[in-house]
Amino acid sequence: MRSARRIWLCADDYGIAPGVNSAIRDLILSGRLNATSVMTAAPSFAPEEADALEMLNSGKKRAAIGLHVTLSAPFQPLSEDFAPLRAGAFLTHQQTMRAGMMRRLQPERLTIEIAMQVRAFIDAFGHPPDFLDGHQHIHLMPQVRDAFLKVVAATVPQAWVRQCGRARAGLRLRDRKAMLLDLLSLRFRAKAKRLGLATNPAFAGAYDFNTQPDFAKTFPRFLAGMPDGGVIMCHPGHVDPELKQLDSLTDQREREFAYFKSDEFPRALAQHGVTLAQADES
Repeated sequence: MRSARRIWLCADDYGIAPGVNSAIRDLILSGRLNATSVMTAAPSFAPEEADALEMLNSGKKRAAIGLHVTLSAPFQPLSEDFAPLRAGAFLTHQQTMRAGMMRRLQPERLTIEIAMQVRAFIDAFGHPPDFLDGHQHIHLMPQVRDAFLKVVAATVPQAWVRQCGRARAGLRLRDRKAMLLDLLSLRFRAKAKRLGLATNPAFAGAYDFNTQPDFAKTFPRFLAGMPDGGVIMCHPGHVDPELKQLDSLTDQREREFAYFKSDEFPRALAQHGVTLAQADES
């Protein structure tokens, strides 16, 4: 009998708002998630939120905890003199992506800011992140990826970094967002390999949040062809006033949370021969 493929189900955005934080901790405690990535630049990332998450790993390690590098509005930099800014905050995601493609970002400022977010993580948790990725996949973008990988190689080389290329069996040519991530991940993986940094073998979880699809129908297709060690991104959470101020992804987080708490979720894993990896394997 073939053993089940072990995957990482990673809830992004821990720290963005209290309702998201509590939902992620709930799912980790109930064994429905085995990874989360933390936004140290988010307003609600406080010592007590870090302590509450870290406590879940006391005794038995339940979840890999990573750094969700954040470089887009409405969030503000941790470092002084970061540029460019708009009204004290990072540029929007599209503006940052456009500036990177035109080589108009400042590499030194990017490097300092990413290093500051790594330091904030270590100060909060008392240990380096198990892995690193980027809010809105910003770590894959031109110029940003160079600074991101440079900082990881210099400060936390034992951590793995998230690439966002799909498994071949999971390819859908109509999915434009996923195709862009595939393309950006080609160079990202190559650069990470040259620096001796580990990456996940495959990625899934991208979909059009704005259409608010039935997540119970959407999620199982992420499992198709996902290899051992693959990563599926998710965004469960409870909506609260702070989340509404900071992010457009709100009600869909509630739908994802409800699905992961339901009996449908473990049935989907079993039907696809998948299980969640043990966090102490990170």
